Amino acid sequence: MRHRKSFNHLGRNSSHRKAMLSNMATSLIMHKRINTTLAKAKELRSYVEPLITSSKEDTTHSRRMVFSLLQDKEAVTELFREVSPKVADRPGGYTRIIKMGRRLGDSADMAMIELVDFNELMLSDKGDAKAKKTRRRRSTAKASTAPEAPKAVKEETVVEAAPEPTNEADSSVDDNKDNEIVKE
Repeated sequence: MRHRKSFNHLGRNSSHRKAMLSNMATSLIMHKRINTTLAKAKELRSYVEPLITSSKEDTTHSRRMVFSLLQDKEAVTELFREVSPKVADRPGGYTRIIKMGRRLGDSADMAMIELVDFNELMLSDKGDAKAKKTRRRRSTAKASTAPEAPKAVKEETVVEAAPEPTNEADSSVDDNKDNEIVKE
């Protein structure tokens, strides 16, 4: 029984499992993406993410600790030179698992595991997503269904000036009317 056992044994004994995870981690670091079964991908994630975290600090001790698990000089060099500078500001979650469907022969769940910062397609989408900085609660359904009506342009009314009276009598009458209006 599997009571309270925290990891998947993957149907292998301890030495075989460690060798397989070491080889898969080396392949992931060198190729940045590998295809495997879903169970192996989940176990590989828990194996390789602590290695990437320790590679952020480039010391002799951390190199020796990573080498003791990987047993491959080229993979350790690649991890410390290429991978760790790209993930330096990331607090974790260095890998992404994408389910690929079932394998044809035995119908096993297949998955692709990749390093997050090395997928150019996702990085280009991420750059577009970062342009939006604020979250808005505004509904887009109203704006997309009803076309906007053109805004009415105010027409300026031109008031023509009244002709000036030529007679003095006419001007005095107009002045009296203005005075009456003001008094009220």
